[in-house]
Parts: sequence; C-alpha cells; structure tokens
Amino acid sequence: MRIRSLKGFPTAVAALIVLGTLPLLAQDNRTEGKLAVHVSPKQAYVFVDGKAIRDGSQTLKLSAGKHTIGVYNYGYAPQTRDVELTSGTNQAISVILQPTGDKVSGPFGDIEFKGYPRAAVLVNGTTPSYFVGHVDEFDWNWIWHQQLLVHPGTYQITVTREGNTIWSGPVTVKAGQRATVDLHKNGMTTTKDWKEGNTLGPQPRFHAGIASATVPIAPVSANLTAQQTQINCGQSSNLNWTSADAADVSITNLGEVPANGNRSVNPAKTTAYELVARGPGGEVTQTAKVSVNTEPSATLTLSQPEIRNHKIGTKVVEQGSANLNWSASNASSVTIQPLGSESTSGSQTIEAKPNQTTEGPINQELNYTLKATNACGGSATRTASLRIEGSIDPAPAVTLASVFYPTAFPTKRHPKVGLVASADQKLEGAAHDFLNRENYDAPMQLRIIGHADVRGSKKYNQALSERRAEMVKNYLISQGVSADRIQTRAVGKDDQLDQKKVEVLQSEDQQKPAHWMTRKEKATWLAYNRRVDVVLEPEGQQSTVAYPNDSANARVLWQRPMPSLKAVEAAGQTTTATREQAQASHAGN
Repeated sequence: MRIRSLKGFPTAVAALIVLGTLPLLAQDNRTEGKLAVHVSPKQAYVFVDGKAIRDGSQTLKLSAGKHTIGVYNYGYAPQTRDVELTSGTNQAISVILQPTGDKVSGPFGDIEFKGYPRAAVLVNGTTPSYFVGHVDEFDWNWIWHQQLLVHPGTYQITVTREGNTIWSGPVTVKAGQRATVDLHKNGMTTTKDWKEGNTLGPQPRFHAGIASATVPIAPVSANLTAQQTQINCGQSSNLNWTSADAADVSITNLGEVPANGNRSVNPAKTTAYELVARGPGGEVTQTAKVSVNTEPSATLTLSQPEIRNHKIGTKVVEQGSANLNWSASNASSVTIQPLGSESTSGSQTIEAKPNQTTEGPINQELNYTLKATNACGGSATRTASLRIEGSIDPAPAVTLASVFYPTAFPTKRHPKVGLVASADQKLEGAAHDFLNRENYDAPMQLRIIGHADVRGSKKYNQALSERRAEMVKNYLISQGVSADRIQTRAVGKDDQLDQKKVEVLQSEDQQKPAHWMTRKEKATWLAYNRRVDVVLEPEGQQSTVAYPNDSANARVLWQRPMPSLKAVEAAGQTTTATREQAQASHAGN
C-alpha cells in the first residue's frame, strides 16, 4: 500500500488522512462526540453501525447516542463493541484482533481494483462478515504484490464506504487469470493471464508488508448429519453440523444457526434438512433426511359394561363406577370424547352420573371415542360404550300446617303456655319431615311468621306475635331442628286474612267447621288470624292454613274472649310430657 497525493490537500494533510489520524470532516456541533479507535493489525477496517468507514486507527466524529463499532480483517476473528457517546466528549477504544484459520491452497485467480482506495471490499454478501479487505490492498501488482486471491468461479463483489455502495456486480475469475475491475468505469472488468496462480503454494489468510498485501479467500466447507434417520411421530432426531469459512449458516426450518453445533428436531413428516453455508469463498449445501413413521395404534376398554345410579332428591344413595383404560403409541396427542385431551396412556374412573335430571327410571348409554393423532397426519379411532341404569326419586315431602293460638296467648308472664295438643302434633310432624328431607336435599330453612288478630294496640300485637313465633321455634328445636335452620318474623296485626279468604279456607277444609263457628263469622275470622305460618325455603312452600275443627281443643282456640290459664294449660297437657322428654333427649345429644 502506498501514499498517493490528494488533489486539493497539502501533502501533510494528505498523509494524515491516509494514516487515519485526521477526524472525520463533519461539522462540529453540540450533538456530536468523538471516538478514537485504535486497531491491530493496523490494516483492520472499521465499521460503524454496519457501515464501512475506513481502514486503520482513526478518530470518528459521531452523533451523540449509542453506536456499534465493528473491526474486521480477513484471517482474524472480528470484534464488535457497543459504545454510547455524549455530545462534546471524547472517548477511546482499543481493539486487538486475533488471527484464525490455516493457510489456503490454490489454484488461484486474482481480482484487482482501480479507484477508491479507502473503500471496503465485500465478497458474496453485504454485511461486515463478508469483508475481505479494502481497495488499496488489491490495486497494485507490479513491484509490490497486492492480491485478492480466489478459487475459480463467479463472485458477487460490493465496494462500499460510509453507507454508500460505490459499485456492485459479479466478477468471474479462472485459475491462472487476473480480473481487473475499474471502479471509475462502472466496474468495467478486463482479464489477462496470470500463470502464477496455477503454481502458487498455500498462502496464509492475511499477509501485509510495507506496501504489499495478500488475501487468499478460503472456500466454504460444511457437513450435516442426522443421528436418527428413522423415527416415530413425536420422537426427535439430533442434527449435527460443522462449517468453516462461512459468514452465514442456515438450516431448513431452523433458520440461522452457529457455524458449528447440534439441534434436536421433531419433524411432523419425512423431512430433508438442507444446510446452506455462505461466505466470501462461496456457498455450500448439505442435506440430511429424517424419515417419520406416521401410523399410530390405540386401545380403549371398560372394566364393566353397566353401572347403577339411584338418587333421592339431591342425594345420590347409590353410584356405581367403571374404569376406562386406554393406551396409544406413535401418537403425539390423544383425545377421548367427552373427556377431552388425555395422555397417551392412562385410566379414569367413570362414575354413574346420568344426564337425566327429571324424576323417573334411568336408562342411559355413554359412548366414549378415543382418537389418537400425530403430527404426521396419522390417526386411529377406538370406541367403548357404558350403560347407566337406576332411578331418580323425589325427596321426601315436608307437611307444613299453620298452628293456631288462643286469644292473647302466650302471655308475657307465661311465654311457654299456648300451644295446644293439635299444634304440637302438627309441629312434631313438620320437624320429622324436615329432618328427613335434609338427608336428601340441599340445606333448607324454616321461616316462622307470627300473626295476631286486629284487637289491641299495634305494639301489643307485635310483641304477642313475636312470642308466638319464638314458641314455635323452640318447639322445633326441641324436636331436633338446628337453630341455624330457623328464622322468625313477627308481623303483629298486619297482613290479616280477610273475611272472604277465611270463608274460602273453611269451604276447602276437609273437616267442616262446627255450627258455632259458622254462626259467629267475626269470631272465626279473628281465630284464623291468631296463628303462626311456616314456610320451607328456598322452595317457598307455605304451610296449609287449616283450622283444627276436629280437635278437642278447637273451642279454646276459637273463643273470642281470652281463655283462662288453666283451660289453656289443660289443652296442652296431652303433649307436655312428650315435649319435655324430646327436649331432654336432644339436649343430651
């Protein structure tokens, strides 16, 4: 390489430009910083953000911010550095490249360039990895030898600097021939014999003297093998590859890969993997084939063909089951309808859970279909049928009847007196039915609503209806109903049954009212409103409002004046002992 005079510049300035010690001729402003780049070997070329700048150590004036500095020299391992410049500041980096590769053997052809001595030469690619040198290393072959040596073939040449392509085009070179590319004449190429190329011995990757340079481009080599060439769907094979002197290496379906490596692949079908290695020395392809077996196999069986289900209300009292067993091989996925996705082998307990929700006999067939598939498009289908038999029976009924109270009972002084024998019987039956129903249904509530007739003040009747509701609640608790299952509400003399409603209720009553009830309609109307209603929730089942006409205590309940304490106690004596025994029994539990 030699220093040529530059028109328009003093000799000293020209020398500084060539030696790379003069900053880039960019206008200084507050958005720029300076970066001094020191390189070894001194011929190494500097790229900024992927753009070729020039060879050798130099000071760069760059915009503030982040930049990637690349230093390249053929026959050496390249290096890149990320730097961040602050406006108005100076930074420096030093990059020492390490030599790589063996000597390159011929036969050779030679490519020579004329013009643009500082421009970078890229062969067979446009990224810095395809850099082989700069024009000033390949533009003279007389006293000093400056040679770009290549094996016979056609090469795509790109000459570029500072992001601008000076020239790009193909150059064909034969062994023992020199091709000269004139960059000032749009790449016009001339050839002549160069017999030395047929006898030139192996050359080091890079050699430079005071004004000489030799760069022999090594041909690209590569190898690709598949460790397993025959696999089932879902299995994998290992691809192993090596390459040398390649700038880019890619493999079908894998994309770009390192120069050397291995990768596990799971092809869905028989696949020929092609490795393409490209570099300044050309392109090489290698192929490895992996064959895939596409046929899956599968089994699906039931441990028994029939199971039973018996349900009362919401409670399942009998529920059989069967085991569904399956296996599949050479399959990547298994679905069993209606179960969904499953592993390739397994077992699942199928319980007798019919789709039927209405009451009646159960006779249902469940069909299970297994489909095993793989990524190759292969599939296998198997079926199994299971019959469910049994019945759905209604939950036990709860008989609810409103209970009636004598006038003014229970009193504030005697809050435990007022339930007559007929009321005890109704409540005892309701408690029994409720407890039995709880065994076969979701948790329920009993809502107790106390009423009073219209006589007396609102405050008085409110308290009276509260005592009546509380008395019924305590009785139900004494029969084993949990307190948290009972809610009470007192409405006093609000929400009265009117006279017409009472007449309808009397007409519907199976036990016809006595003549003394029908003669005194107002007294009867008042008697119907001295009561407690019971509601089963969440069903909303209302207690039957049926007056105990046939009860021996009906007259005590019906009479308009307040009966004596003795008369009311006598009306309730038939069940007092039974009630106390029940309370003691449940307290013991």
